[in-house]
Amino acid sequence: MSQTIKAKSRLSNFFTVLGQAFTGTEIDYTSISIRKAIMLLAVPMMLEMMMESVFVLVDLYFVGHLPNSAEAIQIVGLTESVLTIIYSLAMGLGMAATAVVARRIGEKNVPAASMAGMQTIAIAIFVSMLISITGLIFAKDILLLMGASEQTALQGVAFVRIMMGTSIAIMLLFLINGIFRGAGNAAIAMQSLWLANTINIILCPILIRGLGPIPAMGLTGAALATAIGRGTGVLFQLYHLAKGSGNLKVKLAYLKPHFDQIKAIVKVAAPAVLQFVIASCSWIFLAELVATTGGDHGSAGYQTALRLMMFFMLPAWGLSNAAATLVGQNMGANQMERAEKSVFTTIKYSMIFMAVVMLLFLTFGHLFASFFTEDKQVIAVATEALRILSYGFVLYGIGMVLISAFNGAGDTWTPTKINVVAFWFFQIPFAYFLAKHLEMGPTGVFIAIPVAEVGITLAAYLIFKKGNWKKTAV
Repeated sequence: MSQTIKAKSRLSNFFTVLGQAFTGTEIDYTSISIRKAIMLLAVPMMLEMMMESVFVLVDLYFVGHLPNSAEAIQIVGLTESVLTIIYSLAMGLGMAATAVVARRIGEKNVPAASMAGMQTIAIAIFVSMLISITGLIFAKDILLLMGASEQTALQGVAFVRIMMGTSIAIMLLFLINGIFRGAGNAAIAMQSLWLANTINIILCPILIRGLGPIPAMGLTGAALATAIGRGTGVLFQLYHLAKGSGNLKVKLAYLKPHFDQIKAIVKVAAPAVLQFVIASCSWIFLAELVATTGGDHGSAGYQTALRLMMFFMLPAWGLSNAAATLVGQNMGANQMERAEKSVFTTIKYSMIFMAVVMLLFLTFGHLFASFFTEDKQVIAVATEALRILSYGFVLYGIGMVLISAFNGAGDTWTPTKINVVAFWFFQIPFAYFLAKHLEMGPTGVFIAIPVAEVGITLAAYLIFKKGNWKKTAV
């Protein structure tokens, strides 16, 4: 009887904590149990990251059933590869905001945390303006540079212009969620993406296929739906910032440039941005290599596999973000052992999740790919890519947590150095050698990806164990 009561009590506590994770509550993450802290942060963060990947999957699904679906899928995939540079800037700034905000929250200095967040937003607005102008002017050239044919590039001009022209929405959506995560308000970050995705899912089929007086806009409709959805999510975030939800109490005056604060943020953000840009440029090169060696079908299959991979892996990224917040807040509270223990506890959960994803791809990869396109050649390439990529998933999950832990501590240079060596000095030359010299084509590119990720994980683990990250000041 007592065992039954204990089991019911545990189940009741689980659902209580789950409810808190969804609704969001002001909690001191430096004092509660590590497992509870991880669940409160990781559940909304995992769902948040899953919702971000849904943007692309929704677009892929609807454009994958358009006439000339291979070209349409390629345009979406190549544009997303370019947009990863924007994601890199946003994630780098967001990671800096998470590190600084989390450290100030851990120190119980809420005004300083709010100031840091708003100063980061000011930086993001300036940067996104430059990106938007570039995308509007050079849309066709960008697609041609990525390996698209002249016909495909012409077809995708409007899509690229809308997606890059509204980069401020992408930038702020990532960045403000990074601020909320650093403050421990993961539920608000999750809710903003749920809202954005709901709108995108509703508008996508309407604008792509047309409805009543609304004409069918094809790819252009997909871009508009995504831009409107993301823009709405940003408005939701700004509302909660202005309202003072959770641990942040922002003021409009905090947007006024404070150059000492901006300098401190840039010091953390610059290598963080660089580390993501390094990885993104590697992915762009690999996408171009697949396009030139595998043609339109090879490129479409690869892009389909990547989108599926990111959909299933972004929840693991959300889980690793929980480690970043816990590291930052516990370091602010001067609890270094607890910060380290939080990382290894998170790693256990990440390994389990990634093992499940690996089994799903090995078993049902063909079915996942066929959901997005009926083109048999595209499905065949995507299935092969998913099978090869999945072999490194468990170690990749470990590496994601360790890299996030460095970033959460404010030690953004260490992951940057690891990425330079792993991606530029190894992955790119190795992929080129396999694809071109050994004439393996796209298969060679697929093989190079998990091999490089294994190297990243091993390097990150050895450096993390040395403990120099504990000395980082932000």
